[in-house]
Amino acid sequence: MNDGEEGIFEREHHNTSDDDVNNSVALSSCAEGDGMVYVNPTQFYVSAVTCEMCGTKGTTETFFSRSKRFCSVSCSRSYSSNSKKSSVLARLQGRPPTRKSSHKLSLKSQTEASHSKVNEQHQESRAFGQDATFAGFDWGNYLEKSGLLAAPVSCFRHVPLCAQWDDIYVGLKVEVLNTHTALPSKVYWIATVVQLAGYMALLRYEGFEDDDSHDLWCNLGTADVHPIGWCAVNSKLLVPPQEVHQHIKDWKSYLMERLVGAHTLPVDFHVKMADCLRCPFRQGVRVEVVDRSQVSRTRLAVVDTVIGGRLRLLYEDGGLGPSGEVLSDFWCHMQSPLLHPVGWSERVGHSIKETDTSVNMSSHPAFRKVLQNSVPDQFKKVSAYTFFEEGMKLEAIDPLNLGNICVASVRKVLLDGYIMVGIDGVEIGDGSDWFCYHASSHAILPVGYCESNNIPLTLPPGYDQATFTWTKYLEETGTVAAPRRLFNTDDVGHGFTSGMKLEAVDLMEPRLVCVATVRRCLGRLLLLHFDGWEPEFDQWVDCQTPEIYPVGWCEITGYQLQPPIGPGKIIVIFIIFIYAVQNLVVTCCILLSCVEPPQGQELIAVKVKVEEMETPLLSSAQTKERDNPEPFTTFKQEDSV
Repeated sequence: MNDGEEGIFEREHHNTSDDDVNNSVALSSCAEGDGMVYVNPTQFYVSAVTCEMCGTKGTTETFFSRSKRFCSVSCSRSYSSNSKKSSVLARLQGRPPTRKSSHKLSLKSQTEASHSKVNEQHQESRAFGQDATFAGFDWGNYLEKSGLLAAPVSCFRHVPLCAQWDDIYVGLKVEVLNTHTALPSKVYWIATVVQLAGYMALLRYEGFEDDDSHDLWCNLGTADVHPIGWCAVNSKLLVPPQEVHQHIKDWKSYLMERLVGAHTLPVDFHVKMADCLRCPFRQGVRVEVVDRSQVSRTRLAVVDTVIGGRLRLLYEDGGLGPSGEVLSDFWCHMQSPLLHPVGWSERVGHSIKETDTSVNMSSHPAFRKVLQNSVPDQFKKVSAYTFFEEGMKLEAIDPLNLGNICVASVRKVLLDGYIMVGIDGVEIGDGSDWFCYHASSHAILPVGYCESNNIPLTLPPGYDQATFTWTKYLEETGTVAAPRRLFNTDDVGHGFTSGMKLEAVDLMEPRLVCVATVRRCLGRLLLLHFDGWEPEFDQWVDCQTPEIYPVGWCEITGYQLQPPIGPGKIIVIFIIFIYAVQNLVVTCCILLSCVEPPQGQELIAVKVKVEEMETPLLSSAQTKERDNPEPFTTFKQEDSV
């Protein structure tokens, strides 16, 4: 500790008099809810003119297939692999899958009053329409139960302070709220970092030394943790916890001895945190983004909300409901490869949906502002070369079932290094289910990648895993494999290992950020498991995707974190098939039992009537072709750790 730091500590303890302590104000504590979620039977209803995958509303004349259950072929395919998860989650939350929360989000302050200007700039980007609410989740308790293994902040190149996080380490001293006092005022005390997990730190108050019974978890990015000296500068009180107050008489000497040579957070730690959260996008900016109803094309959309670099986008012709609610939106990170500047589709030769000018969105606040077109400088630059040719074979992550890596083909070569890829054997034939990848994307892989890395390769219908070989398949189809040199499979030292905890976007429902675990690491690819869900919902992502975040990111930005489904919640589904008037009618009784439900709500039944079912309800991609679905199916979520 240098002379300047010593002076700060002198002033700090000079301000901490007995009179000041006696006149302090009590530190209030917030009681957390029990986290139980119960289903409201009146909120679950399936309409013949509402897409069961994305929630788009329309008439029977405009919907796909005879059943009129889906607005497009893409939604029909996605439903087969994702229906169970989305429907279970919706019922546990007591809402239809597409209904958004109406609660407003209050931004956590990134700095104290001296940094208010920075905060105001950050808040401007999140002014309206936030359907992601901050919900408390005890990461500390969860980490302790699951082994205290979390991905370091330095693994995530797109998050605040990732480059500086190596300077944050076990042993740092900080000033933090003292929660062990009966004083009527907020007071602080010095603590040591004894464990790091993402942005979260396990702290031990000075004076407890080897006693871990009073350790507490804090998010270093919040306003309750400060560098040493902050209390002195801001005239705040340093007060030791009651439990150790009697054992050490001379606190000034004790602290001086403990703090000599110690390190602390940078003085501008929270200012840099807020600066990193600035976003070049604002409400009213127009962009091109993938059309969630047909993945082979883009669609014009307008930025409505910005939270931590994540954008809520409203399609320009998505439509508004009778109460002014948005009928079609899309969430993604500002660095997402699905997001492009206005004019991108025309430039590279990609299909774009023509905006329906008859749809009036002007009453929504995002459309009342002067709309501004996005420009290329707001987006991450990618290389423009490609040597792929139409018809080349490769392996690719299925964009509609992200846990599968499939046999695929290059269907069209665009400009600026982009290609359209189709999944062999399941394509519709009109190109509506092709997906656009950049040549440098890590979601496209060379032939033989799955075999060499012991990953199950999803084959076209009619092929068997035991007899399939790429050599034979290429001969039968008269095609060639894309040269290995064209793929970006470089192995970077990303730092992820199996078992690490993180916060990850469910890319099949991209407004949700969930508690997740790295299940496998294969080069750049990570297989993410969503805690509390079955392995069939796992998703492959690149290690540098902007849709994964460190533990504590949601708390810093104020984004809602979806916790794992807790133990004791069991969903039993009875499916009764009744043939009548040449139509298949399905009646589903969904019974939800919870641990200690409120009185009078021990059992809740919901009946859903769906006509002309083309596939079994809640079928997976592997079983959707089965002709004889079981009449009784039981699903049970995995117990939380």
